[in-house]
Amino acid sequence: MSFQRAIAETLMITGFVFVMMLLVEYLQVRSAGLVGRWLRRGGLVRTAAVTLVALVPGCLGAFTDVTLYTHGMISFGALAGAMIAGSGDAAFLMLAVAPGAAVGVFGVLFVYGLLVALLVDRAGGARYFRGAACPDGIALHADELTARPGLFRPPRLRDVSLPRALLAAALALFLAGVSLGLIGPERWTWVRWTLLVLATLALAVVVTVPEHFLQEHLFGHVARRHTPRVFAWVLGVSLGMAWLDAAGLPVAAWIADHQALALGAAVLLGIIPDSGPQLVFVTLFAQGVVPLSVLMTSAVVQDGHGLLPLLAESPAEFVKVKSVNVAAGLLLGGALMLLGW
Repeated sequence: MSFQRAIAETLMITGFVFVMMLLVEYLQVRSAGLVGRWLRRGGLVRTAAVTLVALVPGCLGAFTDVTLYTHGMISFGALAGAMIAGSGDAAFLMLAVAPGAAVGVFGVLFVYGLLVALLVDRAGGARYFRGAACPDGIALHADELTARPGLFRPPRLRDVSLPRALLAAALALFLAGVSLGLIGPERWTWVRWTLLVLATLALAVVVTVPEHFLQEHLFGHVARRHTPRVFAWVLGVSLGMAWLDAAGLPVAAWIADHQALALGAAVLLGIIPDSGPQLVFVTLFAQGVVPLSVLMTSAVVQDGHGLLPLLAESPAEFVKVKSVNVAAGLLLGGALMLLGW
C-alpha cells in the first residue's frame, strides 16, 4: 500500500464512519424512550433485546445496557453477553472496510453473546446490581424524549450556529468528493451510491435537528470526541503498514507464523476500555494481515468505552464482566484458529 493510497482510504473510511455515527446517534436518542420500555420485558426476550441493543454500532447501546444494569433492571449475565456483542466505534470501521464480513461477524457476536448471557445466569443464578445508580450513561434530556421536530425545516440563515455550519460544510465537502470520485470508488459502484445516500441523510439531520441536540450529540460527541480518534488510529495503522511494505518487512508472514501471539495481543488490548486498539485489528484484518480468529477474539473481549460508566461506579463489577469476556474471547478465537480461520 502506498502512502497516497493510505491517506485516501483514511479519508473515505473516516467520512463513512462520521456519517454513520451521526445517523446512529440521531436514531438512538430519538428512540431512547421506546427502547427503555422495550427492554423492561423479562426472560429470554429481554436478554435478546439487551444483546441486540449493544450490537448497534457506537457507544450508546452499551451505555444503555450499563445504565439498565446499575439500576437493577438487567442481570449480570445479560450485561456480560451484551458486552460480547458490542464493539463500540470499531463496528463502524468494520462496516466501512469489510461490509460483507461485518454482517457475519455481527451475527456471530449476537448469537454468541446471547448464549454466554444465558449460560452465566443459569450457572450462577441471575444476579443483579445492588449498588447506587450509575451517574453516567446515555446523555438524554427531557426535551429530547418529547420533542418531535419535523424534517426539512432548517433554521433561518441568520440563526445558523457555527457548529451547524461546520458540520454541514464537512458533509457537503464529503458529498462533493464522493460525487467527483475523489473519495471512495472512482466508478459508480454500490459503495459509491451508498456513501452518497447516507451522507445526504446525515446532511438532512444536521440541517434540521434542534440546536441543543446538534451541540450536545452531533458536534460535541460525534465530531469532537469520536471522529478525530478514528481518523488518527486508521491513518496511523495505514501509514505504518505502508511503511512496513515499503521497507520490505514480512509482517503478514510473521503474523501468519505466530497467530497465537496475535490472538494473545487481541485479548490484552481488548481489556482496555476504548475502541482504539480494536481499530488496529479491524484494519489489519481488512488488509489480510490477521485472520478471522484474531478479529473475533478482539471483538468479543473489547466493548469500546461502553463499560467506562461501570468502571467509575464499581471497578469490581468491571473486572468481573471483563473476566467473562476474556474467557469467551479465548474460547471462540481458539476454536476458530484450530479450524484454520
